[in-house]
Amino acid sequence: MDTQDTKLPFERIKRKVIVRKEAETSDKYGKRPEDRTTEEIIHYGIINIDKPAGPTSHQVTAYARDLLNLKKAGHSGTLDPQVTGVLPIGLERATKVMHLLLTAGKEYVAIMHLHDDLDEDLIVEGLNSFVGEITQLPPVKSAVKRAYRKRKVYYIKILEIDGRDVLFKVGVQAGTYIRKLIHDFGVKMKVGAHMAKLRRTKAGPFNEETISTLNDLRDAYYYYKEENNDSFLRKIIQPVEKAVSHLPKVWVFDTAVNSICHGSNLKVPGISKLNDDIKPGDITAVMTLKDELIAYGTAKMCSKEMLGNKGVAVNVEKVFMKPEVYPRLDK
Repeated sequence: MDTQDTKLPFERIKRKVIVRKEAETSDKYGKRPEDRTTEEIIHYGIINIDKPAGPTSHQVTAYARDLLNLKKAGHSGTLDPQVTGVLPIGLERATKVMHLLLTAGKEYVAIMHLHDDLDEDLIVEGLNSFVGEITQLPPVKSAVKRAYRKRKVYYIKILEIDGRDVLFKVGVQAGTYIRKLIHDFGVKMKVGAHMAKLRRTKAGPFNEETISTLNDLRDAYYYYKEENNDSFLRKIIQPVEKAVSHLPKVWVFDTAVNSICHGSNLKVPGISKLNDDIKPGDITAVMTLKDELIAYGTAKMCSKEMLGNKGVAVNVEKVFMKPEVYPRLDK
């Protein structure tokens, strides 16, 4: 019924890596994400939970936190109690990276129930008219101030129409209310409509391919603690770096890591390689040559300028790696 490209904006980008200056990374410092111990990933990883209908996102997050005997966990993007699907949860130190998913977009599968009959061609035409920039007034019961705001709908793909029930997939900017989109469709088409069911299928780079239930998590943790088998848990907990896989990246020399960990901005001489599509103003991840997340910040240059010899390349805003993991420059 619909041939729209069902990819979020970051999924349409094919990034290449440009080498500014070849470099090796020393095995004496840091650790590749896949080489972290199980205890390390429990305290610095992300789980992609299949949220069930009923509990709030906060309750699901608290259950996962307590199950793993952690002090802190945080989710990205609240789902209403009756909504199911992808709920990424950052564990301990990984909680502060979760807000970066807000720049990546979300995908949902919804069932819209029409209050009156409507020709299928008009349903398709009407839904397609919402693709692009829309203006939304958040529902009365919402976590944000109730004021009109602009949001982007990246695509809508109708999967099935069964009488007055319409099953469709929609990709949107974070903060877009699908319930309100359906209501507005009903108003526009003069038939009335409400959301019957909703499931989130993507939250940035997290999708249903890596999803696990709370029961899966509970069983995996049991095998880890009681049977000394961590294989199930290591399949469920993903490295924190997954949360920035949608961002452009800059990789730095070992000698540049520690100063960034202490809050310094990334200067051009510290860069070994970078993505080819960086533009000034882009939120950019700063990585080690072992693909560890050091920090993120705002790019001050384009990729071509970063291939030069001087200047601030990335204005660092949040540091994730602990200081002294890599050597000081004076050592």
